[in-house]
Amino acid sequence: MTTILIRNGKIIDGTSANDYEGHVLIENDTIKDVVIKGSQLPSVDEVIEAGGCVISPGFIDVHSHCDWILPLDDHDELMKCFLEQGITTIIAGNCGFSPAPVINRSRVKISELKVALERPLDFSWGTMGEFLDRLEEVKPVVNVAELVGHGHIRVAHAKNYRETIRREELNRCLDSVKQSFDEGAVGLSFGLGYPPGMYSSLEEIEAFCKVAAAANRLVTVHLKALTWLSPAYPATTLPPHNLRALKEMLDIARRTNVKLQISHFLFGDKRSWATAEKAFEMVHQARRVGGDIRFDIFPYLYVNTTINILFPYWFLARTPDAYDNPVAKFMLNAHLNAGFALLGFHHKNIQIMDAAIDGLENLNGLTIPEIAEKWETTPFDVLLKLSKLSQGGTLMLFHFSPGDPNGTKVLEDVLSDDLCLFETDAVVKSKAYPNPAAMGTFPLIIGPMVRDRKLFSLENAVHRSTYASAERFGIKDRGMLAKGKTADIVIFDPDTISDTPPAGSMPASRPKGIKHVLVNGMKVVNEGDYIAKSRCGRVLRA
Repeated sequence: MTTILIRNGKIIDGTSANDYEGHVLIENDTIKDVVIKGSQLPSVDEVIEAGGCVISPGFIDVHSHCDWILPLDDHDELMKCFLEQGITTIIAGNCGFSPAPVINRSRVKISELKVALERPLDFSWGTMGEFLDRLEEVKPVVNVAELVGHGHIRVAHAKNYRETIRREELNRCLDSVKQSFDEGAVGLSFGLGYPPGMYSSLEEIEAFCKVAAAANRLVTVHLKALTWLSPAYPATTLPPHNLRALKEMLDIARRTNVKLQISHFLFGDKRSWATAEKAFEMVHQARRVGGDIRFDIFPYLYVNTTINILFPYWFLARTPDAYDNPVAKFMLNAHLNAGFALLGFHHKNIQIMDAAIDGLENLNGLTIPEIAEKWETTPFDVLLKLSKLSQGGTLMLFHFSPGDPNGTKVLEDVLSDDLCLFETDAVVKSKAYPNPAAMGTFPLIIGPMVRDRKLFSLENAVHRSTYASAERFGIKDRGMLAKGKTADIVIFDPDTISDTPPAGSMPASRPKGIKHVLVNGMKVVNEGDYIAKSRCGRVLRA
């Protein structure tokens, strides 16, 4: 038996209760007691001094894509940045993309997904249960709860994932979802702004949601549109597309009675900022009539995503032939120029994180205009070439009108709403330009957004980062500092905790103020540094 005493800290227990001075006693992987300062303390194997610091539950990243690197034997080096910002649990399998389940015919298609891959996976598993077994074998560096992705199930069972699904194909998909729930998936995810989700009918989406509702599982959704005008909708569809996409999912949630989590509830262009108030009202009205609706967001005005998110559904449906078709290219160029002009986007807003093309690693960190100058061509030709050569695998960091106070206000309004949970949505790769969210999401929220911006109290920020997130995804044994709960714990300095954002040519780096992190009672971060080879996470099955 191993005992640890975290002594003389400010206890913020995750429940929204006021803080108090006290100590946390840990026995093996469990919190044995939480006591107020002045109580008699037992002899223990190790004492961690927390004077001047906050002791809180470990942070929960409700929207992660790290399940694509967790099967790798060296995933700890790629993922240490999450532990160093206080994350102890991730919810993975988001945006319709989960590494399981797979069948023989889908393994090749799924292995071509380069956006989230550090290197190819062996896909030695088939079912969700076998995938979770694999994660347990490699010993994850964090706790992981897995969603089953609609998109990958559709790829597995639909003969042509760009067409309307057939009834027999749909039945196979739904059976696969049910099996994944039985084997431990905590919910179902949709990525309706990406293929194949963008080709799914509302009837298909509703059928999937009915299965989730029947199993009492949550549904997360990357909406079909996050901007006023979206390439996922036909040009004849009147904007604002983001409100249309939101209404479609709220209506499905109402009809199916499914619990709905709206992923990255962002307003990604200047025109969509004016729709934010209406979107908030739609969500709150859905809750007033009985809907179980929440949303999540990262605290930055940029997002990592695939380069193909820029291209309309009709062009993607014709690839790869469309890349070399003069008419298709002319129409695409006109479409992008018009869309960028309407939304206030510029090519300089697009920064390459990972070109995902052998020999072109030197493009990582550059903007599209910088690459166009380097290649002596147009920004349009750069986008087209990167998409073609990478087969849509180029990962980009899209900046939303940086420095505009109106965009900042909308983001802060989302973050301040009590329905909002927090996510990184960060893809990490060893050679990629880093997404700042991978290093600083929770330190930015817990630190400057509390101390400087005063958007919410420290207790509220911790609550939504921990207990509220655990409760949302049905995780019952963690997220709170209380006797009998699992000892996932962060110790941080409330006066200095902060992200370290990009500065000039320097990318984001490790945050400040995180002192110690414990996962399942084991210390994995000491004085801000990841303890090499520490793999103390667990697979959290429903």
